[in-house]
Amino acid sequence: MTVGARFGVLLLVVGAGSARVARGQAPTDTLPPDATSAVIAAGKKIFLGEGLCLACHGPDAKGLIGPNLTDQAWLQGTGTFPEILARVLAGVTSEQSKQGQIMPPRGGSGISDEQVRAVAAYVWSLNHKPSRT
Repeated sequence: MTVGARFGVLLLVVGAGSARVARGQAPTDTLPPDATSAVIAAGKKIFLGEGLCLACHGPDAKGLIGPNLTDQAWLQGTGTFPEILARVLAGVTSEQSKQGQIMPPRGGSGISDEQVRAVAAYVWSLNHKPSRT
């Protein structure tokens, strides 16, 4: 499957999750099988380093010019892993922003798809309890 096709499928999943929450149902979310505690730890390292995430979200991910990623208030979506992954990949345009701040794709860094998955796993873990590690 091409990257474009995978992203299209991901957007469908994100849309389905948003619709479920809009109807008042809590989202179900689990990490994919390859998101282990080691992947989450690698994601934290990338978040704090070459991913450039801490520049906007702060070293504790509680927000600076970007939003707090540790609480249950999600400005974009409902905090499911697929939504977080899609958001890091695509960024946040000025039209999508609810705070007036944009986020470039991949946070403006040159991190790989694998590194993006690790960062998304770390961000997801900030306010979810992974069912397996």
